[in-house]
Amino acid sequence: MAARSNRFRIGDHVSWNSEAGRVSGIIRRKISAPTKFKGYIVRASKEAPQYLIESDRTDHLAMHKGSALRKVRGARRSQATSRRGRSGSGTR
Repeated sequence: MAARSNRFRIGDHVSWNSEAGRVSGIIRRKISAPTKFKGYIVRASKEAPQYLIESDRTDHLAMHKGSALRKVRGARRSQATSRRGRSGSGTR
């Protein structure tokens, strides 16, 4: 199933299940090495990458394995991507 998880790219519009139901967002970064995220170690690797996703409705960032994601068809990535300007502050 590793090949399936590598099918996503930065800018892809995806959805996933959460406690609140189906959520969608834009992939902002592909993580392919262990890293710390929100106080947890994300055990990503080149063989099993994880993806940093920005929610469509909020500024919330989430990290998910490719197996938890589905591409959203018919979505306008450019509209979702340019929904808000980036000031370059880089902090959250």
